[in-house]
Amino acid sequence: MISDGVRTELKDALGSAIQFDVSTARLTSLRVGGLADALATPPSRAGLAKLLRVARRRRLPVRVIGRGFNTIVRDEGVDGVLVSLAALKKLEERPGKLLRVEAGVSHATLTRFCRERGLAGLEFGVGIPGTLGGWIAMNAGIGTREAKDVVREIEVMSPAGKKLRHFTRDALRFRYRALVGFAEGSVVVSALLAVEIGDRKRVEEESERLLARRRETQPVDQPSCGSVFKNPRGHFAGQLIEAAGLKGELRGGAMISPLHANFIVNVGGANASDVLALIGHARALVRLKTGIQLEPEVKIWGRDAPEERA
Repeated sequence: MISDGVRTELKDALGSAIQFDVSTARLTSLRVGGLADALATPPSRAGLAKLLRVARRRRLPVRVIGRGFNTIVRDEGVDGVLVSLAALKKLEERPGKLLRVEAGVSHATLTRFCRERGLAGLEFGVGIPGTLGGWIAMNAGIGTREAKDVVREIEVMSPAGKKLRHFTRDALRFRYRALVGFAEGSVVVSALLAVEIGDRKRVEEESERLLARRRETQPVDQPSCGSVFKNPRGHFAGQLIEAAGLKGELRGGAMISPLHANFIVNVGGANASDVLALIGHARALVRLKTGIQLEPEVKIWGRDAPEERA
């Protein structure tokens, strides 16, 4: 919990851009989770730097939440400050067939920008939820193309809020659903992405094809956190869960999607414990039947339940 003195310091640094005791159920795509000690929405890089300096001095955990996809917050809540970079939303063309995109720009905004201008290369991002910052941090993508394939440079703020550094593609270490190699607490604030000058109609057609495919195969009209598990080498997590007979499995208001077994959806009234129970059940049953240990792709934040602390 954040003390009154620290709350005052955060308020002095950020003013109305900081809120306290915020429900994460309204911040995450699954619509579950307890209270966050604080939610900050810095209006600028300078505001972000102020926040990080206070957090470092006061030893407060800081987590960037974006649009809350790929994230589950436990019912017991989460310590420290959650950060939304929604105010960092500049998007512009640069010479050399490049786009400069700030971390708060949504995937929908980015792909629509490209369609309207006939810029090719980012069609694979159509329908992927969230923001550019999360897209980079998770190396989001589909089977044939990922963020790493279009990133030419990223801008990163240091954990203490003292430096902004630019890293070219050659200096970046992308992994399957991860970008590694930075100090813990570093924040991606923008990226330079490569595009190609294309035919607007063809860009639109490819975007529509991929979007239609996503709608056919994923529960995009229900609250979910996106893919729950990473695909094990040589396998698809959804197929393993489906083969275990778990499509449609319910825990409270949470269900393993009948459309795609690597998605858990909130069918109404779910809490984080319901979701985590399904995750644990799926992992245990798949391991029992196949010997394969599924690893979560979704990030799980928050305080342990009382029985876990006992």
